[in-house]
Amino acid sequence: MVNVKALKLRRASRTLEVTFADGRHAALPLEYLRVFSPSAELWGHGRSEPLLVGGKRAVNVARVEPVGRYAVKLVFDDGHDTGLFSWAVLDRLARDYEANWARYEARLAEAGMSRDRDVISLKALGPAKQWVP
Repeated sequence: MVNVKALKLRRASRTLEVTFADGRHAALPLEYLRVFSPSAELWGHGRSEPLLVGGKRAVNVARVEPVGRYAVKLVFDDGHDTGLFSWAVLDRLARDYEANWARYEARLAEAGMSRDRDVISLKALGPAKQWVP
């Protein structure tokens, strides 16, 4: 069973620092936690990957709400607040960070999306039409 000893929200660096009971430490970017939020909104029913969400580079957490002794609810400043981050979920996200993040960036590139708000790649707009005068 995974237990968390301490959580520290670092708004300036946009990270959630997690200290696990076994002594491991992880600094998880809030953008990562937002796009991998364990909510039905992102994961649906039976989805193997979360719904692809871009434009969250600058996302922050408005507040952290404890849920019993096993989880926290992160209320993001973009209004997302439906995922419960259990200690087991935080452990998995910490362990799989590098692989998850690489896949997320690859999926963004494939979709022509950006981590920044208000950025649309030409690829996302679809095939270009040739203009003939």
